[in-house]
Amino acid sequence: MALVKEIYLQTRGFPTTEVYGLTSQLPRAAVSIASNIAEGHGRRSTGEFKQFLGHARGSLAEVETQVLTSQDLCYLNQEQSEKLLSSIAEVGRIMNGLLVLWIAEDSTSDLP
Repeated sequence: MALVKEIYLQTRGFPTTEVYGLTSQLPRAAVSIASNIAEGHGRRSTGEFKQFLGHARGSLAEVETQVLTSQDLCYLNQEQSEKLLSSIAEVGRIMNGLLVLWIAEDSTSDLP
């Protein structure tokens, strides 16, 4: 949720010409990360949770691309984008850790 807050705070400074572009896309994609994790957690099976984590990873990649685009367009300075990219990497590590944990559990669940 910290990433979502950071994204909202940073996009406030985007030009008004981006109100229907990156200013709205970036927060929506960031919210989608947390929403997919929450929805997957609310499902009844590990398989569904893993599927929603996959959706969240896709949204995370979308956010990363949009942050880099925002930096290229000079909507974010180097410091702002580095902070966001660091948060994106941290969220990615957490999600990958969850997936690795479940893959390990899946491989041991087949044992007699």
